[in-house]
Amino acid sequence: MVMKSIIVKNLTKTYGKKNEKILAVEDVSFDVDSGEIFGLIGPDGAGKTTIFRILTTVLLPDSGAVSIENLEIVKDYKKLRKILGYMPGKFSLYQDLTIEENLEFFASVFNTTITENYDLIKDIYIQIEPFKNRRAGKLSGGMKQKLALCCALIHKPKVLFLDEPTTGVDPVSRKEFWEMLQRLKKQGITIVVATPYMDEAALCDRIALIQHGKILTIDTPENISNSYPDHIFEVKAGRISTVLKALENFEEKKNVYAYGEFVHLTIDKNRTFSKSHIIEYLEKEGFKNIEINAVKASIEDSFIRLLSN
Repeated sequence: MVMKSIIVKNLTKTYGKKNEKILAVEDVSFDVDSGEIFGLIGPDGAGKTTIFRILTTVLLPDSGAVSIENLEIVKDYKKLRKILGYMPGKFSLYQDLTIEENLEFFASVFNTTITENYDLIKDIYIQIEPFKNRRAGKLSGGMKQKLALCCALIHKPKVLFLDEPTTGVDPVSRKEFWEMLQRLKKQGITIVVATPYMDEAALCDRIALIQHGKILTIDTPENISNSYPDHIFEVKAGRISTVLKALENFEEKKNVYAYGEFVHLTIDKNRTFSKSHIIEYLEKEGFKNIEINAVKASIEDSFIRLLSN
């Protein structure tokens, strides 16, 4: 039986005064297995950061219950803070301190030392150690990210919360970061990641798609993609805006939206259908050099479908 590291039940949080309240998180429930990478996936304003602040004992919920490693977030907040690691979305380390000084400071806060837990951060720290005397404010985005992760790990937490950790960093640094997370997972650390990047969702063990403070679905990335109920075709035939406008009037379409350099067109799976129907329609509309392919649903396709339901 898999042990639960985090259990969240009916979490609700509002902001603002009595007559101007904004519902940030609405009746959210989920759990996280010990030692898994769990993703909260959604756009800015979806409620991810509010949930993180509650789970890391920074913010009180209006209602609901949360337990982490069998500790309650309100009653046991002092004990929890000793076993949680938190990397906020915005770089929040001391800009005028060096890499080494920042790490030493965070270690001292938790009554430990860099030497004591060096094995945990070694793979990450050796990449920035040659620059240990450089001030944090002078680091690149990728190096700031690695330093922030080291500081979040230096006290050997049982659960690590990462709030949009790869925002603003280059693709190579993003890839390296997720490789580091996989190594940390192997050391038994439970990891919860909030990200707006749908491609990162596939790197998690399980994900919760969230929008407007509500959980839309929770499952493995593979199960979410495989459960997509419709045909999807990617279409390219000139300017995206023009193709979108034309396909909005396509009789068989269920939904149509921009997707990178393509337009994604969804068709009910119960219909007998082939891409030749789409080609014939677009040719009648005056399009040439039409490229159409049937594709498997991505997490982003599933997210869009859930929003349109």
